[in-house]
Amino acid sequence: MSVQEDMLRCAKAAQQASRVMATLSSKIKNELLVKMAEGLTNAQRELQQENAVDLQRAQENGLTEAMIDRLRLTPERITAMADGLREVAALPDPVGEVTGMWLRPNGIRVGRQRIPLGVIGIIYESRPNVTADAAGLCLKSGNAVILRGGSEALYSNRAIGKILQQSLEDMNLPSEALQVITTSDRQAVTELLKLEEQIDLIIPRGGEGLIRFVAENSRIPVIKHYKGVCHTYVDRGADLAMAEQICMNAKVQRPGVCNAMETLLVHRDIAADFLPRITQLMIAAGVELRGCERARALCPEMLPASEEDWFAEYLDLILAVRVVDSYEQARDHIQRYGSLHTEVIVTNDYRCSQQFLREINSSVVMVNASSRFSDGNQLGLGAEIGISTTKLHSFGPMGLEDLTTRKFVVLGEGQVRA
Repeated sequence: MSVQEDMLRCAKAAQQASRVMATLSSKIKNELLVKMAEGLTNAQRELQQENAVDLQRAQENGLTEAMIDRLRLTPERITAMADGLREVAALPDPVGEVTGMWLRPNGIRVGRQRIPLGVIGIIYESRPNVTADAAGLCLKSGNAVILRGGSEALYSNRAIGKILQQSLEDMNLPSEALQVITTSDRQAVTELLKLEEQIDLIIPRGGEGLIRFVAENSRIPVIKHYKGVCHTYVDRGADLAMAEQICMNAKVQRPGVCNAMETLLVHRDIAADFLPRITQLMIAAGVELRGCERARALCPEMLPASEEDWFAEYLDLILAVRVVDSYEQARDHIQRYGSLHTEVIVTNDYRCSQQFLREINSSVVMVNASSRFSDGNQLGLGAEIGISTTKLHSFGPMGLEDLTTRKFVVLGEGQVRA
């Protein structure tokens, strides 16, 4: 069977399975997710053995440490995957919810009801936890899902998918509702993107190159997240000790993820006090700093920043630093160079914080908190399917509701249109 035929077969099977999943009760879907969580927990040794193969291949192929970190399945991350499924099971089921019922003058009642999207294709790189997170959210929202991870996580994704599919089979549900594409042939992605009659939505997760390839080649609607150029602006009204903690967490805790800080903006009035302190802390943590001329005048340890640095998503221990004259200059910098992902202001000035919330239109805007909280789980959505930096049909971390749409329902008593 050719790759084209194989992808069409998978998509048709997923479409058929989606019709079954759309009719399941919340109780059955929740039981399924809990069973999947137990399966992951019980197979921890097997998962780590398969993951070790991927890690070895990654090292041999020269992947960066940041990429290897994304790939790694520790006992804590396996537990987090299982916990994520349980959290999604505990969330309210959006499917079937009727919202905004209103009465028309002719007596008909009109409302909108949430329904599953159908079949969701997810194309992603590195992180094998996406396999479990995406499966849980798609199945709980009544959809079928086709998962195509990167070749670097082939063994890990296959092992996770096998465990999750077994739970479907154990409950006499169609295993085709969750399919993991295990071929490393890149043509598989190209073929999936052509199947607009069977697949309803594509969600790519990975580097900018992958996202652009999918967006440019898909016949299917795509939720895009090109990159995370996240800013932290330390205002002149900031508590500097608080700012240090927030900035260190945002840059250093996990630099290889999309919600890590990539650019630090500092108001000129506090730059002489704050920049030398944060510079020493960052350097001690192994961060390479690239600053504007004013930042380097205060901290000559910094390398000079270029125009490209302001656009950069480093995904590494590298940070761009700029001194700004005002809140307005910080805002303008974010609006020019940002990627609509996550922006943070650190300030004790209430007026300034509210202005930041009103004027910065990235998908997540924060006051006095680390950008690392820009995550569906941290924001109370359960596991997230991804972060959308496009405004249709979802914006920001995507949870259960974002995997549904709404249809109109009309209730009448024999009315006919004149």
